[in-house]
Amino acid sequence: MDQSEQTKQIYGEMVKAASPPSTTAINCVKAFLVGGTICAIGQIIHNVLGSMGLAKDDVGLITAVILIVAATLLTALGLYCRLGNFACAGSIVPITGFANSITAPAIEFKKEGLIMGIGAKMFIIAGPVLVYGIATSVIVGLIYYFVR
Repeated sequence: MDQSEQTKQIYGEMVKAASPPSTTAINCVKAFLVGGTICAIGQIIHNVLGSMGLAKDDVGLITAVILIVAATLLTALGLYCRLGNFACAGSIVPITGFANSITAPAIEFKKEGLIMGIGAKMFIIAGPVLVYGIATSVIVGLIYYFVR
């Protein structure tokens, strides 16, 4: 074995020893459990509101509002960040994650003022989602309008 191969082998062993073990499997399980729990809570809220005799559209709207308000409160209290650190993607996929992605920057940058802080920074993470979502809905709406 020549010197460069030996150096590569030693370097590879050093990298392997210094690299943390992969936690992909456990992260997937955590994401599934937390995301599923959030969705189950939403379904419970939906079922309770539905059993109260509300219209189906109203039930969906009120359920979404309750989940958004809950996520916003948890973000303001610093609890949603802990949940996100534990659950990884499981906490960002449901609607609560979107509420968190708007609330967290707004809270973080509030000291910079209403316009340059909250107004400018609150969409720093959610902005691209909104832009592409709105643009796609306009395109699909136009296609639907003209094809009909």
